[in-house]
Amino acid sequence: MNNKRVLERFLEFIKIDSPTKSEENFANHLIPILESFGMKVEMDDAGKKTGSGCGNIIAKLKGRTGSNPILLSAHMDTVSPGKGINPIVDEGIVRTDGNTILGSDDKAGIAAIIEGIQTVIEEGIPYGDIEVVFTICEEEGLLGSRYLDYSKIHSKTGYVFDTGGKPGKIVTKGPYHAIINAKFIGRESHAGVAPEEGISAIQMLSDAISNMKLLKIDDDTTANIGRIEGGQATNIVSNEASFIAEARSLSEEKLNMQLEHMKTECEKSTKKFGGMLEYSAEIIYEGFDIPENCPVVLNAIKACDNLGFETEIIESRGGSDTNNYNKRGISSVNLSIGQNKAHTVGESIKVDDLYKAAKLVKELILLHA
Repeated sequence: MNNKRVLERFLEFIKIDSPTKSEENFANHLIPILESFGMKVEMDDAGKKTGSGCGNIIAKLKGRTGSNPILLSAHMDTVSPGKGINPIVDEGIVRTDGNTILGSDDKAGIAAIIEGIQTVIEEGIPYGDIEVVFTICEEEGLLGSRYLDYSKIHSKTGYVFDTGGKPGKIVTKGPYHAIINAKFIGRESHAGVAPEEGISAIQMLSDAISNMKLLKIDDDTTANIGRIEGGQATNIVSNEASFIAEARSLSEEKLNMQLEHMKTECEKSTKKFGGMLEYSAEIIYEGFDIPENCPVVLNAIKACDNLGFETEIIESRGGSDTNNYNKRGISSVNLSIGQNKAHTVGESIKVDDLYKAAKLVKELILLHA
């Protein structure tokens, strides 16, 4: 690999702001790079459905062998605070100045994919058809891959480069994820003069939440209240209060049980205080569970073994585009790229792990050829 090039390219990428729904500048930077490899590049219409400034990038390279195509994928968007990133390289580690996230989630994945492809081309090694998808809005419920134009994708095997830890970790199991919205409706009254005439929506909400099983439910399931809103003034018994929450589970059955539990507690509190409830729960993406003897897993293991990486099959409570690819019939796993403490200002990545991720891309391409 050209280690100097992949590091310089990664640093270049993370300096380009690309928060969720504002990925267009980064996308416009990537397209000429992919085209310079002889790839046919297009953008789908997912941006119109997500509210993003652009769509997903779909790039294809015609292979030199007749093997089945391989899908390589990473996402372009980053979480907040992700504007004006100032990367620092110190003793073989890339980190931020402490004011922003780094963006190795997932620009390290993009840099690795690009370097792996470029190296294969430069070395003149036989390769099969390659399809690359760089998605938008992954950090907002995997919306980019949900609305990806799958009619343009022909791969039945995919590798997503978007999880933490040393290269060699292979995610074969991911969660079902639901978003819950609950609105409690009470009755206003003067809190000092006639509080008994009111029904406090805040009190109903508080009672419901206090009776819920939250955070870690069991080894498969989690639930969290993310945001609470309600109330007007201290002298008004609130007539409206709401929360937005999530629940995740590696088991669809357990997720449905948790959703039913949360709904039941909301209904009980509403009835207890005499108010009304507006409640909705939506599964925004489905889980996946790939058997260890599946070809996509065996290929990932073999690639890691060929490179001398320590292999570990893991499950993840975090979602990734892998969830949607598997739902659409593309047998996919999520591979580690070296990121640490993603979604925090303490995010970092070892330069050596970035190199290893690029080597893994190359090795997977060769195996599929």
